[in-house]
Amino acid sequence: MPELLAAVARDQCLSRVRAADRPIGAARYGHMFPGLEPLVTDPGLLMRAGDNGGVCAADPSACECPADDATEAAGWPFFGQLVAHDITADRSPVAGGVDPEALRNARAPRLNLEMIYADGPIGAPYLFDLDDPAKFLLSRDGGDVPRNRQGVALIGDPRNDVHLFSLALHVALLHAHNGLVDLLRSNDVPEPDVFDRARITLIWHYQWIVVHEFLPRLVGGALVDEMLAEGGRFFTPHPAGAYIPLEFADAAYRYGHGQIRHAYRLVAGGPQFPLFPDLAGFGPPAPDRRLDLSQIFDVPGRPPAQRAKRLDGRLPASLIGLPERVTGAVSAAAHRSLASRDLLRGGSTGLPSGEAVAELIGVAPLTPDELGQAWPGGTPLWLYILKEAECRGAGDRLGPVGGRIVAEVLIGLLRADPASYLSLDPGWSPSLPAAGATFGISDLITLAG
Repeated sequence: MPELLAAVARDQCLSRVRAADRPIGAARYGHMFPGLEPLVTDPGLLMRAGDNGGVCAADPSACECPADDATEAAGWPFFGQLVAHDITADRSPVAGGVDPEALRNARAPRLNLEMIYADGPIGAPYLFDLDDPAKFLLSRDGGDVPRNRQGVALIGDPRNDVHLFSLALHVALLHAHNGLVDLLRSNDVPEPDVFDRARITLIWHYQWIVVHEFLPRLVGGALVDEMLAEGGRFFTPHPAGAYIPLEFADAAYRYGHGQIRHAYRLVAGGPQFPLFPDLAGFGPPAPDRRLDLSQIFDVPGRPPAQRAKRLDGRLPASLIGLPERVTGAVSAAAHRSLASRDLLRGGSTGLPSGEAVAELIGVAPLTPDELGQAWPGGTPLWLYILKEAECRGAGDRLGPVGGRIVAEVLIGLLRADPASYLSLDPGWSPSLPAAGATFGISDLITLAG
């Protein structure tokens, strides 16, 4: 077989991945900075800050102002959301009554595309083509996942059906897997190995994108290089005890909420729509609501994509007033605000203040002028990280606190996963076709067709 699929297509590597890629049982959450005191803030203050008119609500008059655009393309926070769905799933309530020690993660803490593969053709046969079980089943026109007669998605993670963008990326991954199956068969790979080889190939290329494209755009190349060379200072999980830090899940990795645009164009020259309620999911996409992924990612030969919103600690109206089909029934109107939910979540899981984390990792905390207001006892970590990105990352990338948490966790999880490319073959690099110097998200989109 040609070197097109590199090490992941070799029999020896395939057997090593199969041996390492075993279920790990119920995963857990924990604190990345256990020595820091939890920040205690009045829940009423948190809800007011996140609700309409609060400090986290963007000014509607700023909608689509050029100064509101970040440097990176609009699709990257949605890619980040899929990564979140791949490694963490917390079923506990939004606020109140949360015992961090009792929380359990419904996902394995591995970047292994569990969100699309679930338990594979044997354990989740409804996701796969009955006539060709090595391939995913798609809708008749290939633009959607299959659905039952009530429109409920047959999908590896229902959260990927929450809006059009996560659904489109999920479907692209399904097409990419199916394309790899065809490619492997054309190279005479034995049929019993085709599914696993396609799965492993897609996972390793996805991991490569996370390390070499997604993270450098989000936290800066220098920090990524440091993590790869030296490892983390505060998060070095063992394979047998890998966990998701709450400072990551309930604060730093919710940065993407601050990158959501006020409105999106789905096709060139088309109208713009707010994310919610217009592009909400949990049902078949409307015929006029299909997404051209080159509108949110830069693709060679196409005009530049729309940009993400600058990080400034404020969320657009579509996230301040989420529809009920996203939140479910809520006991307080403020719980429809994603900003309120993020702030309350950090309080309920005992997160430290942003200032305390900054001092611990050895960087100067934000000043009151940078924060825009003083919080009693310290600033909630989620909001601190967004304001730090505005002031220390020019609104384009995370600052030293947020960047370190995200980089240490994602690269730490890859190092702790015995089946990842960083564990099995750190010198591996993609050999699937790439338009640029190395394989990236635009090449994955091309592979998906």
